[in-house]
Amino acid sequence: MMELFSDKPGDEGLPGRERGLAMAAVMTMATMAVFDGSMVNIALPQIAREMGISAGAAVWVSNGYLLSASMTLAIFAALASHIGYRSLFAAGLSVFTLASAGCALSGSLDMLIIMRVLQGIGAAATLSIGPAILRSVFPNRLLGRVLGLNALMIATSTAVAPVLGGTILSTLSWQWLFAINIPLGIIAVILTLRVVPSNPALTRQPFDVAGAILSAIALGSLIMAADVFSRPDKDDLIIALLYGAIAIVSGVAFIWRQRRAPKPLLPLGMFASGPFTLAAFTSLASFISQGITFVALPFLFQSVYGYSAFVSALLFTPWPLGIILAAPHAGRLADRYPAAIISTVGLAIFAAGLLLLARLPAQPEVWDIGLRSFVCGIGFGCFQSPNNREMLSNASRENSGYASGVLAIMRTFGQCLGAACVGVILSVYAATNLSQEAHAVQLSLWVAVIATVLAMVLSVTRLRKTASHLQNG
Repeated sequence: MMELFSDKPGDEGLPGRERGLAMAAVMTMATMAVFDGSMVNIALPQIAREMGISAGAAVWVSNGYLLSASMTLAIFAALASHIGYRSLFAAGLSVFTLASAGCALSGSLDMLIIMRVLQGIGAAATLSIGPAILRSVFPNRLLGRVLGLNALMIATSTAVAPVLGGTILSTLSWQWLFAINIPLGIIAVILTLRVVPSNPALTRQPFDVAGAILSAIALGSLIMAADVFSRPDKDDLIIALLYGAIAIVSGVAFIWRQRRAPKPLLPLGMFASGPFTLAAFTSLASFISQGITFVALPFLFQSVYGYSAFVSALLFTPWPLGIILAAPHAGRLADRYPAAIISTVGLAIFAAGLLLLARLPAQPEVWDIGLRSFVCGIGFGCFQSPNNREMLSNASRENSGYASGVLAIMRTFGQCLGAACVGVILSVYAATNLSQEAHAVQLSLWVAVIATVLAMVLSVTRLRKTASHLQNG
């Protein structure tokens, strides 16, 4: 740990003590975002009861956050080169913290959803450039280790969040889930203004407004299509296809615009780097798998095995524990050996864990479920931080903000597509009057295995490119 804050001649970034404070600001925000997402989902039934609304209406407390964050991720990644990391991160933190206070004080569903939308915007402003800030303050020799530590912090938060959320809901009101963000947000804002650097050279070219609008429409339509498509009603299917068409048309228009804009919202030249592009799509496929699994397993634990919501949350704990154990070591190894090799090994372990979950017996022991989930966590922990390092290190430092935004977009959309996939499978079973929910969940897990195998294929392609590059060099 102390090596992260030690200085050596020729190091890029900030001195040791200042980089530690900057890392604390970034990780505090990441922790708040993880806590917010996990604990709010647990609180949706209680919010629905207290406000006297339907479960479907309460879901928009979660969806409003996700939709606004997704629509603005690319925009904020581009804004970083115009206003600087420090200004953007501090502004995003301030909006997120103030919106958290607004959520805690909300007395109606409309007000709560508006505050959640603002929270999503604030989160997008910070999460889109968080990894870029870490790259700017740490020397390249420590990049894998700090990204591994960041993954460790997120995994720890993921493990703690359900238990903490359940404890708060059993002793206090749901408003406290938002109120705990306020002191953390204030501390993170102070640290950001004190130590986070701005970009070395801010651009003076005009902001790509047309690209921003097209990206928001494309990303928002895709999220809405994924959400609506998971419903069984035929009219909803038509609406989903309409959203999908809007996403395709606006996506094509966005690419056309980016090729012609003097200062594009997302420089497509980054994707000319094979390692960067393959790492990005490997990340997308892996997060589709994770999204499928995180949505399918609660149905398996509660609806099939009959566990309570709290016990189901505890059954998830081995997964982030596996990440906690693996991620820091994987990050250190990625600083010494090719990240693609470590990522591929991690994906193989992840696929094996998912295969074990897909082949769970009808009445498994608790330890058996935990062990299989633990294998998934070990594999994902070995994969994630080296893959993130591969993405960031294959983008120039001036494009770090854009690369960080791409990383966040791949994560968000992978999880959304995975969740939508489970919804479609469950809807198909419901539409055909098949009551075997266990079969639907099992099929979902097999789809997750297939997505992970696809990620492995992409990662192996990186290995071939790396070997070819070493031979030519």
